[in-house]
Formats: sequence, structure tokens, C-alpha cells
Amino acid sequence: MVNENFMNDTNKPDARRPLKVRNSLVVQRFARWLSQRHVTPNQISIASVGFAFCAAISFILIPTTGNWNLAILSAVFIQCRLLCNLFDGMVAVEGGKSTVSGELFNDIPDRIADPLIIVSAGYVLPHLDWVVALAWFAGLMSVMTAYVRTLATTIGAPAKFTGPMAKQHRMAVLTVACVLTVFENIWLPAGTFLMVALCVIALGAIVTVVRRSRDAYLALEEPPC
Repeated sequence: MVNENFMNDTNKPDARRPLKVRNSLVVQRFARWLSQRHVTPNQISIASVGFAFCAAISFILIPTTGNWNLAILSAVFIQCRLLCNLFDGMVAVEGGKSTVSGELFNDIPDRIADPLIIVSAGYVLPHLDWVVALAWFAGLMSVMTAYVRTLATTIGAPAKFTGPMAKQHRMAVLTVACVLTVFENIWLPAGTFLMVALCVIALGAIVTVVRRSRDAYLALEEPPC
């Protein structure tokens, strides 16, 4: 049987990112296993930065080695980073290991991991200055999406995880691009899918920042009933 703590939705805070995958019995059992092994949520959060760093190194090694299969390795590390983001919250909330300082470890590693992965993707094509600049811009905007959400909650607006380019969307776009990159030399110049992914992330993040800012404004200015 799955521990009831992992099944109890009432333990989830309102400001938590809604993810259907938390309802999976396999996910719940693995989260319980982590909790029983005395793994702390903060340790899992820090591990997410380690996986992001590995993804970044894999990206950066592509132009120096000429091995585009490293893009698949980047995709794997990106998904490992997301799994850390999933399990740190589950071990903290459903596992009953949340701490007062937990929000620091929940948020700061994400602000490091996002730009680390996104910016490094731009250095797959270092000879194209505009792609590197685009990657830096996309990384900055990824941090801005979280900044607007956090700022909104601190001044009384409800937490909003709306897209179209929230964290999981950004990482999904990059993961798909990495997988497709391995096959693109058949009909496209190398790095095309990563360039497109960075454009999608940058534009989507701008829309996300605008939407979250608008939602926060409407929530704060809405007259009381």
C-alpha cells in the first residue's frame, strides 16, 4: 500500500505548481522510498542544479567534439533535473519533511538551473553571435517568469503558474529539440532545432511574463465583493 501521507491532497499548499504526475502510484512510491532513505528535500533541490550543470556541459562539448549525440545526454539530464523538481516537493509536503527554509532551496536552485541549461544551449553554435545572445535573452526571460510570479504572491496576488512557457514547458521544448537534433543532419543544418527552441522559449517567456503580470494586476485591483 502507498503511504496515506502521499495520497493526501489536503497537505498540498495552494501555491504549489499543479502536476498530474503526482497522482501516479509509481511516483508516490518512489517519493516515499526517498523519504524513508533519509533523503531531504533540500538535497534533492541541490541535486537539480548538478543535473542542470551536466546538461550544460553536454551542450558546450558538442561544438568542441562534433558529437551531436551529446544532445541526447543533455535531454536526459534535463529530465533528471525536472524529476528532482518533482520529488523535492513531494518529499517535503507528502513526506512531511518541509522546513521553514525549504522555500529557499525550492526556488533558488531553479533560478540557477533554468538559465544554466538555456544559455548553454546557445553555445552549441558559438560561431553565431545572435544565437548566443538569443540564449542569454531566453535565460533572462525564464528567470523573469518566476520573478513575476514570486513578486505577485508577496504583494497579495494568488500564485499563477500559467504559460505558455512555464518551467516544464521550457524544458519540454529543449528536450524535444535535443532529440530531434540527432536526426536533423539528414535534411537541415546542424543546430536548427535548438535555434528554433530558443526562439520559442524567448517569445513564449515574454508572453508568460505579460500574462502573469496582467493576472496579478487584475487580482490586486479587483474590487472586493
